[in-house]
Amino acid sequence: MQEEVSKVVEPAGLINLGNTCYLNSVVQCLRQVPRLRSVLESYPANRSLRIQLDGQQSTRPHPLVLSLRDLYANLDRSIKAVQPAQFVMATKMTFPQFAQTGPHGQPMQQDAEEFYSNVLTIVGEEMSGSVAIQSAFKEKSVGDDALMGATNVVDALLGIKVEETLTCDELPLAPEATSSSTERAEETVSVVEPPVIRYDLQRKLVCNIQGGVEQSTSSKSGPPVNVNHIAEGIRLAMSGKIEKHSDILGRNAVWTKTQRIARLPPYLTVQFGRFYWKVTPDSQDHSGVKCKVMKPVAFDSTLDLYEFCTPKIQEILKVHRNKALKEEEERLLKKQKQDNEPLSDNADMDIAGDEGIKDDVNDIAVDEAEAAALREALALSLQTEQPPVGPGLPDEFQGYYELFAVVTHKGRDADGGHYMGWVKADDHGDNWYVFDDDECSPCKTEDVLKLKGGGDWHMSYLNFYRAMGNKN
Repeated sequence: MQEEVSKVVEPAGLINLGNTCYLNSVVQCLRQVPRLRSVLESYPANRSLRIQLDGQQSTRPHPLVLSLRDLYANLDRSIKAVQPAQFVMATKMTFPQFAQTGPHGQPMQQDAEEFYSNVLTIVGEEMSGSVAIQSAFKEKSVGDDALMGATNVVDALLGIKVEETLTCDELPLAPEATSSSTERAEETVSVVEPPVIRYDLQRKLVCNIQGGVEQSTSSKSGPPVNVNHIAEGIRLAMSGKIEKHSDILGRNAVWTKTQRIARLPPYLTVQFGRFYWKVTPDSQDHSGVKCKVMKPVAFDSTLDLYEFCTPKIQEILKVHRNKALKEEEERLLKKQKQDNEPLSDNADMDIAGDEGIKDDVNDIAVDEAEAAALREALALSLQTEQPPVGPGLPDEFQGYYELFAVVTHKGRDADGGHYMGWVKADDHGDNWYVFDDDECSPCKTEDVLKLKGGGDWHMSYLNFYRAMGNKN
């Protein structure tokens, strides 16, 4: 009876057991990842099956994963705040740093992102292999071409495959060694260090909110960037300068690092770089202090990852966007015929453009043959089945993500303050819930978008997104 009532009332909160708000907020946000929940519900059965298939000897299930599974089950059937005692105990046993106490024996405040990353590490280790991954995507089979290197549930659901390109900034000129004539000897050619391309599987994007200088593939840096929006911060974090050995120069040199997304996840996490370590060489008490960046950085209810993807992924997303806009154009044309009214100027679509992908082929200064060729190429691309850009994504995914949960931090003390979780309701409308440990209160999207920072109110630290279907 209580379980049925819990489905129609506000969701249950989690009791604070002594500075465990960092834990409570993350647990509430991850609760809204149904594919992760479904795999947790079948744990350890899926783990035992994997061990049998791999020919390994079975060992005891991990207490952290078991207690997390049970905690979610308790939250689902409860109308009152739940005490996460077993999960907190398992967390402290698994990660001793979370068991630290202050000078008076009180539990110390911990970092929500560190907790989030550590828990996902254990869950990923316990839920690896194709058995666990396929159980997370019950509605469709996921092939290796979509997984792109993901070997566990966490990387399949939250993993971002990143392509990193390193280019050497120092491009010296050297004389042409093969020339014997004076004219040829005076000629110079550029000796270019070949770019280094490597791949990594990450579980979050970082939003650099301190600002800096955006790097380019050339040796020249761009103008200073003052980050005011999440997209600016992500863009800044995906470029930078590093020192690395150059085979051509035979010494360390400065390289430009540029990252692009090569595989998109069903769920996306973005961490705002609110906290940083400040070195204090003149202090006799400590070598450094943990500081917090208070500046406001705005975000929207949707996030477009198109510009952060590799050209290959962009090309696939562009085809899906072309198709969606073409379908919208056909819908408008059909409506025009039904209403017998002319289309407004802003209803014209350009299905042959780049990012905006608008159809102004007839307005472009090209002859009829070129216009026909453009239309034919577009029609062919729309008919061709595109390869997957990630596992378990909506059909014809366009690269748009919807915000569904936020972990916020309040306070100026990086090692103190208070965390809360903000979670979108399941009604797919404008309703949200804010979890202040054991208390749960309703709120709206506009309240969540105000969590950009800039004052003493709660400000976003971890943003959670899920892949959207057709944006139109």
